[in-house]
Amino acid sequence: MDHVGALPYFTEVCGYNGPIYMSYPTKALSPLMLEDYRRVMVDRRGEEELFTTTHIANCMKKVIAIDLKQTIQVDEDLQIRAYYAGHVLGAVMVYAKVGDAAIVYTGDYNMTTDRHLGAAKIDRLQLDLLISESTYATTIRGSKYPREREFLQAVHKCVAGGGKALIPSFALGRAQELCMLLDDYWERMNIKVPIYFSSGLTIQANMYYKMLISWTSQNVKEKHNTHNPFDFKNVKDFDRSLIHAPGPCVLFATPGMLCAGFSLEVFKHWAPSPLNLVALPGYSVAGTVGHKLMAGKPTTVDLYNGTKVDVRCKVHQVAFSPHTDAKGIMDLTKFLSPKNVVLVHGEKPSMMTLKVKITSELDIPCFVPANGETVSFASTTYIKANASDMFLKSCSNPNFKFSNSTQLRVTDQRTTDGVLVIEKSKKAKIVHQDEISEVLHEKNHVVSLAHCCPVKVKGESVDDDVDLIKQLSAKILKTVSGAQIHESENCLQVASFKGSLCLKDKCMHRSSSSSSEAVFLCCNWSIADLELGWEIINAIKLNH
Repeated sequence: MDHVGALPYFTEVCGYNGPIYMSYPTKALSPLMLEDYRRVMVDRRGEEELFTTTHIANCMKKVIAIDLKQTIQVDEDLQIRAYYAGHVLGAVMVYAKVGDAAIVYTGDYNMTTDRHLGAAKIDRLQLDLLISESTYATTIRGSKYPREREFLQAVHKCVAGGGKALIPSFALGRAQELCMLLDDYWERMNIKVPIYFSSGLTIQANMYYKMLISWTSQNVKEKHNTHNPFDFKNVKDFDRSLIHAPGPCVLFATPGMLCAGFSLEVFKHWAPSPLNLVALPGYSVAGTVGHKLMAGKPTTVDLYNGTKVDVRCKVHQVAFSPHTDAKGIMDLTKFLSPKNVVLVHGEKPSMMTLKVKITSELDIPCFVPANGETVSFASTTYIKANASDMFLKSCSNPNFKFSNSTQLRVTDQRTTDGVLVIEKSKKAKIVHQDEISEVLHEKNHVVSLAHCCPVKVKGESVDDDVDLIKQLSAKILKTVSGAQIHESENCLQVASFKGSLCLKDKCMHRSSSSSSEAVFLCCNWSIADLELGWEIINAIKLNH
């Protein structure tokens, strides 16, 4: 109800006319929940009617049911997908993508399997933002089995002593979980004390649980082959006349927080007896009777109309919450590794503690905005680019890496270099670096590395110097094929290029007062010729 309760008001009163999506179980259960709410608030309590039965029917006609992992293109920009959330029957987490920006909004979810529902399941996604509930932001629950045993022992002790056990519970989810637990225990222990549902809504909800087995836990699916686990053998419908009936019993009554309704009415009658028990199986909002009972051991409780109730019954609190705990929130956040996290649906002090934990341990920015506060994030933008044939061909050569820890593993870690070309009014393209001049319609610009070294000449005259230089020129031509040699008086310049490079020019200049004592040889070569260039200099040293 805290998720669909205002929907008919939005659509039929406020005039919302956009699309409405629900999982199949949610679409089946929502009209039951909405009509029950309308009946309690208007027919029983006489409050203002926010929407009518007709409004509910018209609203539900507009709902589009979707499957798990079904991708829905809502419009040109928005895409959504539902993932199993556990929590209650039909609950989903929603993945939404607008352009390249992607978020997951968890809603309520549970990261651990319980008796009737499985744990939340979601793909590893590339997310700009994760919006997560944080009901139990600082609570870490241990194994459920000690909690189940503690609950069963408390209820058994109460009815064995002739008392009545009241279990305030919501009609959907926790009621089915605890009924499965008690029904199984009653069978094993051969207990004949009746178990009652107070709400016809719970009976109707059970009918859908029986039909929607595919949305339940693996344990339920396996048992379903022999019998339907939601066919409770020891659970019956409750009549109001049984409130004052003698003898022990167990009663599931709504709502779960003892804030109003039939559970609060029964509490007023049963709380004064020390034989009786109130078992509170989940979270209660501050200000409710359930919260007051959990906060301490009050001897009296003030009700909403000003009356007081003596509390002599036993009060037992045990956590059977369908919400994930702090560990579950951290596990999901770590698994999805979003760029940002926003925490909602929690109590601020606990949320601030979890925010610090997410920021420090996972190094992810985390925000706890108040209602109405706007938070802005940078979103992802992907550029789609074509790739040239030459670039794709350069990617085709494998680069195998071998590791041998416990067993031989082979990975292909191929990488390649390319140039991203973005031109106005044209689609971006990745080309091989050898294609860039052609793409840009430019000539190659060569940056050369120059290294100048003196060469001693031992000729007796200038003519001898020139002759020696010509011999050196012939030697270099023989050593370096394709070299370009320029002779100028007693200076020789050799250039050898195979490609281009981008290095700062380096020159070492040595001068002498007499040109007959030194000849300057300037060799220019690309990085690919560097090793060959040093061979030239070595040849010079050997010959002269």
